[in-house]
Amino acid sequence: MSVTAPTLILTGGQVLTVDRDFTVAEGVAVRGRDIVAVGSDAEMRALAGPGTRLIELRGRTVLPGINDSHLHGAAYGMTKPPFSVNVGHPAAGSIADIAALVGGAVCAAAPGEWIVGQGWDPGYLAECLADPRRFPHRRDLDAVAPDNPVCLTDFSAHMVWANTAALRRCGVDADSVAPPGGVIDTDPDGQPTGILREAAQRLVQEALPTPTITQRRQAIQAVIRELHARGITSYTEPGLGPGGATTASGGLGTDNLTAYAELAASGDLRARVSVLLLPAPMGGSADELRKGLAELGHVPTPDARRLRVLGVKIFGDGVPPNRTAWMKEPYPSGGHGALCVHGDTPALQAEELREMIRLAHDAGFQLGVHVTGDRAIDTVVDAFAAAHAATPRPDARHYVIHGDFIGPASLAKLAAHGYGVNMNPGIKWTISDLMDEVVGPERSAYQWPVRSAVEAGVRVCASSDAPITEPDWRQGVASMMLRESKASGRPSGPEQRVSLAEALRAYTVNAAWQDFADDWKGTVEPGKVADLCVLDRPLPALDPHDITQVEVDLTVFDGDVVHER
Repeated sequence: MSVTAPTLILTGGQVLTVDRDFTVAEGVAVRGRDIVAVGSDAEMRALAGPGTRLIELRGRTVLPGINDSHLHGAAYGMTKPPFSVNVGHPAAGSIADIAALVGGAVCAAAPGEWIVGQGWDPGYLAECLADPRRFPHRRDLDAVAPDNPVCLTDFSAHMVWANTAALRRCGVDADSVAPPGGVIDTDPDGQPTGILREAAQRLVQEALPTPTITQRRQAIQAVIRELHARGITSYTEPGLGPGGATTASGGLGTDNLTAYAELAASGDLRARVSVLLLPAPMGGSADELRKGLAELGHVPTPDARRLRVLGVKIFGDGVPPNRTAWMKEPYPSGGHGALCVHGDTPALQAEELREMIRLAHDAGFQLGVHVTGDRAIDTVVDAFAAAHAATPRPDARHYVIHGDFIGPASLAKLAAHGYGVNMNPGIKWTISDLMDEVVGPERSAYQWPVRSAVEAGVRVCASSDAPITEPDWRQGVASMMLRESKASGRPSGPEQRVSLAEALRAYTVNAAWQDFADDWKGTVEPGKVADLCVLDRPLPALDPHDITQVEVDLTVFDGDVVHER
């Protein structure tokens, strides 16, 4: 009986299989959508037939398709023109730069039209660096946009900077009360400064223009083309649902889930997307989570290898740069942060968070909980364990999202239950110097303790959290290996460095485990799907500092070449 020849063979290079032994082969053969053979150059060439496309690697590296396991794809698409103005670094290095960009957008806009922007970072604004007491203010924007409302979301997506016209249109004034888990910054006279933190962002964001479903589909497809050029074939969309309705442009809203479902149904979704539902907003409650899940109902996914709803996302606390992560020890500037859930006291908030986790666990969902402060992380991990004790589920694969200051006790509990952690090495690289001031050098160095997690036996996934950072896995791998700061180049917790193999696992097979898909993707092995990333040079021989200069020459998705440089 004849065997059909492979449709595609890549050979003569270094195939990093990322299998259990991190085997390195010379070539890989694909038939249709699947990998059918991995081996030596001679073995691969012997399989070629008349219809086989043979690609000579000439020493280049092949990896499994990269899996960015926490990437807000739809929201990332909404941060780009025509939806949003880029006011992040390096496009803007000062408040004056941002004002100029906003002023340019006002000139092109209609009277009274919203100006929406994304990406500003006080850690890189010249005026803030020169004077720590200086912070962006609505007056900075009023000077260039007196009549057009302006809403600029910061790089972390946990803070909004609005002008007076926006505050006035949304009814935010000295008498306004922030939603649970939110903060409205005010001047000494009690007037709002235009800075809205955490859940208070929605006071302005819910008034922003709403893109159509067609525009959302187009934005998602544009993002996927960009991801293909970066070698990324899978990603987790971490939070879509009624809880995201009031985020900027509905970037985390249910309409984006509809857009994904339509793309999947038409065969136009050219990536593997895992979804966490977002039934309740930041600052939400167990009752809102219950109602949100009922509202979402069943999401049709005609091809579970292209689109699959896996779990539920819950916001636990804020983020360290905003000093809203719930910490055991106070910040040098004072305060401990807080949980971002419903409740009048920390004890009531913690109980509400435990109930939200229990509800999602009992409903059969995987849980991904946004949590950054050590006190908040301990609360979440204990709630995972309590939910399992009450309703045992042997393979729930819950995980901590971010886990900035996760300690040894929580790492041990995650390992004991087979749960994971999803960390963001690109953010670590970006904010290390800023965090020295926010939490002190010692805690800053420990932030995102990758090696401690690996040694504890916890599966570590790495991700960009785009649009918080660019979806650049190369920078993530380099950051995990180097633990250096973007601004100064200084080491930041070098004892937490990991090897190339451990860093690559975090972007491939571990991320596939998070997706409940490690039996069919995440490594280069026969029987796995043909998702591949070809780099322009041998990767193992590189100095980690040079990894960010590597180019993606070729991306294969489901057996098809979807990017070729």
